[in-house]
Amino acid sequence: MAKKKGSFEVWAFKAGDVKKYGTITQNMKIDASIVLYHNTQEIVEKTIHSFLDTSLDVKLHLIDNSKTDALKVLADCDDRIEYVFNGKNIGFGAAHNIALRKSLKDGVAYHLVLNPDVYFEKEVLDELLKYMEKNQDVANVMPQIYYEDGTIQHQCRMLPTPFELFARRFLPFQSIVKKINKKVELHSFGYDKEFNIPFLHGSFMFLRVCALKEVGLFDENLFLYMEDLDLNRRLYTKYRTMFYPYVNIVHIHAKDSRKRKKELLLHISSTIKYFNKWGWFFDKQREEKNKELFDRIKNL
Repeated sequence: MAKKKGSFEVWAFKAGDVKKYGTITQNMKIDASIVLYHNTQEIVEKTIHSFLDTSLDVKLHLIDNSKTDALKVLADCDDRIEYVFNGKNIGFGAAHNIALRKSLKDGVAYHLVLNPDVYFEKEVLDELLKYMEKNQDVANVMPQIYYEDGTIQHQCRMLPTPFELFARRFLPFQSIVKKINKKVELHSFGYDKEFNIPFLHGSFMFLRVCALKEVGLFDENLFLYMEDLDLNRRLYTKYRTMFYPYVNIVHIHAKDSRKRKKELLLHISSTIKYFNKWGWFFDKQREEKNKELFDRIKNL
């Protein structure tokens, strides 16, 4: 049963909940969710195929925040797809939470939060499942991520300060921005080894569902952007959240907040709410976690 803690949910199951929610014992099923918002159908089809092209027991939730249900046709190709039409944009985290609650209810072992613009080979899910089964203290794992041209996307991050986020977006001095980017994106650890990272990008989050019962789901106050940082940070305080470079995916990665004014304003709004929640200039946990992170990097 879900209990509110701040602005996200923590699930506390009791024996009596079995009748209401079904069997709580985890199974080896992998659920995934993709949030849709007026996407290009052909790109999403490639993502869907990547996830469903497996012999594993999987189910895909398409959560549609579009104004029309034109993308409902995407669910017609496979009976392992469940389509939910919200009729309005309820936000990225809130939409994924619809599917995550179903995974919690069904006792699913793992849930993949998946962007609609990624694709990968079938061995990726097999390898990540094996990794999570061998490493029970890992709550989230992210593979190597490439752009379409084959270059690495540096999607492993430290816990950012307000200045670093502001500078990366608005500072006109590119030499300084480049230096900040290399620090925030942790270029120094090489992206060639397993590493415990406090902020893994939300385009591909392979989550251990039982960990979500403890730390909660996406914070629905963060309408768009920062919700992946917030969730992974909560997981990182109690578990390992791992970068695993031995399998890879491709992420088209449009960076909408840099191209459209509306998305930029949403990004700014979520950033303000994130720092209001965790602390702007006085965030002891951020300082401690980042120090520990860079100490580990120095000792490689």
